[in-house]
Amino acid sequence: MSIFDDIKGKAAELIDGKEDAIKDGIEKAGDFIDSKTGDKFKDQVDSVQQAASGFVDGAAKDGPAQ
Repeated sequence: MSIFDDIKGKAAELIDGKEDAIKDGIEKAGDFIDSKTGDKFKDQVDSVQQAASGFVDGAAKDGPAQ
């Protein structure tokens, strides 16, 4: 098992059951950045928000490492 597998497993354990709250936080953080930068980096911020939300969804689907 590589260190990245270990980190992913720990992330899945932390995410388990808190997916909606985490994704809400991701959305709020992105909106905050957009407001502070005048939407100058909106496309990049949206891309990061989607990737982070996708990671949360994937970790929730895979479940915690056994």
